[in-house]
Amino acid sequence: MEFDLRLLIVLLPVLAAGGWALYNVAPIAIKQVQAFFNKP
Repeated sequence: MEFDLRLLIVLLPVLAAGGWALYNVAPIAIKQVQAFFNKP
């Protein structure tokens, strides 16, 4: 099966946006989870 370059061109911005969103949200999410587990 030959890999279609058009697929990569379509997926690359989607993956970049998803990665950037995760990169921005991860620290906030981790703080929320830590706060939740640190509750007495």
